[in-house]
Amino acid sequence: MFALRHLRLHSSRHFRSSYAAAATTKHMLTRPTARVLIGDLSHWDKPPIQDLSFRNSSTASEPVKPRTPVEELLAAAKPYAQLMRIDRPIGTYLLFWPCAWSIALSADAGCWPDLTMLGLFGTGALIMRGAGCTINDLWDKDIDAKVERTRMRPLASGQISQFDAIVFLSAQLSLGLLVLVELNWQSILLGASSLGLVITYPLMKRVTYWPQLVLGMAFNWGALLGWCATQGSVNLAACLPLYLSGVCWTIVYDTIYAHQDKLDDLQIGVKSTALRFGENTKAWLSGFTAAMLTGLSAAGWACDQTVPYYAAVGIVGAHLVQQISSLNIDNPSDCAKKFLSNHQVGLILFLGIVLGTLLKSDETKKKGQTTLTTSTASSYVPALPQKPEVIS
Repeated sequence: MFALRHLRLHSSRHFRSSYAAAATTKHMLTRPTARVLIGDLSHWDKPPIQDLSFRNSSTASEPVKPRTPVEELLAAAKPYAQLMRIDRPIGTYLLFWPCAWSIALSADAGCWPDLTMLGLFGTGALIMRGAGCTINDLWDKDIDAKVERTRMRPLASGQISQFDAIVFLSAQLSLGLLVLVELNWQSILLGASSLGLVITYPLMKRVTYWPQLVLGMAFNWGALLGWCATQGSVNLAACLPLYLSGVCWTIVYDTIYAHQDKLDDLQIGVKSTALRFGENTKAWLSGFTAAMLTGLSAAGWACDQTVPYYAAVGIVGAHLVQQISSLNIDNPSDCAKKFLSNHQVGLILFLGIVLGTLLKSDETKKKGQTTLTTSTASSYVPALPQKPEVIS
């Protein structure tokens, strides 16, 4: 009996130990394999992957903070700001400088340019450049969608509908009209007459290799308008060479700009002076630069400008020569850099006009004194000697 009980007890212990061993082996077989990164033993101490996923899911389930009304307004306005290129002010600068040149040239000798006029034309340049971009994108939305550089523009990417863009354009033109009516009636008529160039420019790239010429005619209209706004009429002797110089300048910088997209333009069938000039671009641009400098010199001569003006013209010439000589027409980033630097060209010439006009006061006084002295001397007639009276 004792032996039988001992045998049962031994069998029971053996069964427990076998069951425990089997359970341990099963647990080891079903345990997920640990991930080991070679060379990084620190991952051994990290918690299992399922724990991290649990934490991530709990974080993702947190409610998103609602945007404030101001943030909603800014988000809604962002596509329209991009449509008018508010984030790229170079176009506004290039549109403003010819206006500023004309206003400064029309100032009286020894006087500063009219600051009120500069402010009005600066505001108008901002508004009308934006309107021009909207018109351009309305015409070119299908083309822009095929060009790498422009495919994310609001109209091309579908952020703004065509109807919304037309409504926005109406608001832009209305604001531009409010600025224009602040000028004299001659300037109102002259400014309104430029709208045809603004509207038709985007179509020119479809029919001619010279769309940059039409852009120059539109972008430099301020060279005529600025003088008319301050003087009530256009002095063609000064304004016409200034206007033609601006047109040549626009052809220079916008040809450089167009070289960024020439490969896409070839595939789409769009024309430009970049494609027209091709490998001879530097020779063409050098010719337009020479014409620009000649026109600026003629405008300065018509306005009796002084040394600072002609010094500024020389610096402008050197700047453009450096641009053209170092230009790599097959490098889009270099073309963009050269294009942006033309803002400096406009500023340099404006400062030269202002300084030259201020210096005109002293030279005008000297010239006036010399003229007065000469006229007095030439008009002096000595009195004839009279016979002494004889008293009888």
